[in-house]
Amino acid sequence: MATTSELDRVTMVVLRYMRRPVFVLIGVYAIGITGMALIPGQDAEGNVEYMSLFHAFYFFTYTATTTGFGEIPNAFTDTQRLWTIFCLYMGIVAWLYAIGSIIRLVQNPHFLMALNEHQFARSVRRIKQPFFIICGFGDTGSLLARGLSDNWFGVVVLDTDPERIKALALRDYRVKMPALCADPGVPKHLVDAGVKMSYCKAVVVLTMDEEVNLRITVMARFLNPDLPILCRSTSARHSEHLATLGKVTVINPFEIFAQLLSMAITAPRLHNLNSCLVRTKNIKLGQPLNVPTGDWILCGYGRMGKWLHKHFVINGIRPVIIDPDVGEVAGASRVIHAHANLHSLEEAGIDHAAGIVAGTDNDHDNLSILMCVRALRPNAFTIVRQNAHENQIAFDAASAGLILQSSLTTARRILKHLISPQIQLAIDYLREQGEDVTQQVVERLKSAIGEKPPHLWRINLCEAEASAVVEYLREHECLTLGELIRNPYNLEGNLSCIAFVIDRAGELIMMPGDDQPLCHRDEILMCGTEHSETMLSATMNNAYTLHYLVTGTDAPRGYLFQWLARQRVT
Repeated sequence: MATTSELDRVTMVVLRYMRRPVFVLIGVYAIGITGMALIPGQDAEGNVEYMSLFHAFYFFTYTATTTGFGEIPNAFTDTQRLWTIFCLYMGIVAWLYAIGSIIRLVQNPHFLMALNEHQFARSVRRIKQPFFIICGFGDTGSLLARGLSDNWFGVVVLDTDPERIKALALRDYRVKMPALCADPGVPKHLVDAGVKMSYCKAVVVLTMDEEVNLRITVMARFLNPDLPILCRSTSARHSEHLATLGKVTVINPFEIFAQLLSMAITAPRLHNLNSCLVRTKNIKLGQPLNVPTGDWILCGYGRMGKWLHKHFVINGIRPVIIDPDVGEVAGASRVIHAHANLHSLEEAGIDHAAGIVAGTDNDHDNLSILMCVRALRPNAFTIVRQNAHENQIAFDAASAGLILQSSLTTARRILKHLISPQIQLAIDYLREQGEDVTQQVVERLKSAIGEKPPHLWRINLCEAEASAVVEYLREHECLTLGELIRNPYNLEGNLSCIAFVIDRAGELIMMPGDDQPLCHRDEILMCGTEHSETMLSATMNNAYTLHYLVTGTDAPRGYLFQWLARQRVT
């Protein structure tokens, strides 16, 4: 059976609703024109004359617009005028019926859905640059779309909530983002969203239902077996199933936050660098967070609590757990079967606790725990879980040491992965090298950008993105990183950026120095300022600027000056 396109569906709905009104209009006009042609009239001399079909059609055409050009080709007889009156009233009734049908048509949900799907599919087909598909435009999807827009990446959105789709149209994104209110788990909608297009670089699945996420991932995998998929999942069962599909990256915000907390405990300088790279508020480069390693109290042993407890134990911390619904927990100092309040916190030993985690799935309970902690031990280090993004103002006022906002943690990790997978590899590399190497990288970065927030981007030394560099390498076969990032306004200094990773056909060069030679098709992860990204892009595509940076001399431009330069040499 042949598939039905969106345009065919729109046409079918229009024909279904407008078929009868159109037939009524045709019938009324046919009767009126035929009657006018059959009724005898009179010419100026009083002779009998019949109106032609063309004149009758012309007369009814302009009377339908209420223009009124008079009686043509001759003055009408009373019989013709009586027939005209009858046809005019019949025409009014027919037009009212047709206009009412049009109004009902444009309000019909099936027509609107078909029209939206047609317009959505057409706008997606017009995209001629890399883009990502986001399935689910909740808090996480909205934050991720903002981050991708700030980095000039295109996004196509699918969501079942019409209010979220309407809210998308009000956002001031840098790039246009086509969106459709539809079930992302339906293969047709994924195809309309461009899952089979070569410009589609990944599908991000972010709905709040684990089963729906799994279904969308399976459908996307069958539609495009080679397309990378990133899926949020906090369930071990679903994560195991997702891992078997191939090229699926599972994002668990609770696991990620536990890893970040472990990093803050064991590698505070790296944690500070990572926080700055993801633009965490109120975090400055070179000012690491001091997370104590004494006695801890863990309030809530749900999805977040289990991961935090696991990493606490890894780092030699045996927390006291407060939860009314949990049994005995291996590795815990003890378990208090109660809700977190003043009494249970005192029983857990808050008077000598180094830190407290408010990790329940209720924001009001977590804020109440923070208030109790402030009353009992104001100087304790606090970690709080924020479940709803709309409560951001209240949690900012709480001034906790660390805040786990699931949507923000997920969006940041996915954004890092989409901008360049090498970002996380660089963080892992620094984790292995130790805090001393991390401090050297931080000092290099601070020397380059000062107090400005770091900006990450990726460059590819190919013809499309760096034509001047490719041409220079083809002619001279030698270009170093330091020469490429040299400041054209000051040859003694560099642009406000450093390189984190060079990906050379799968071989990774971590934290390269200025003397690192570059090759054709190198992919380089840069960190610096947005202005330095603009300057570097201009350098990579301007042969004269690149020649000046390498040699220190400004080459003549234009045929005349080049000829004069050759004559001077000879």
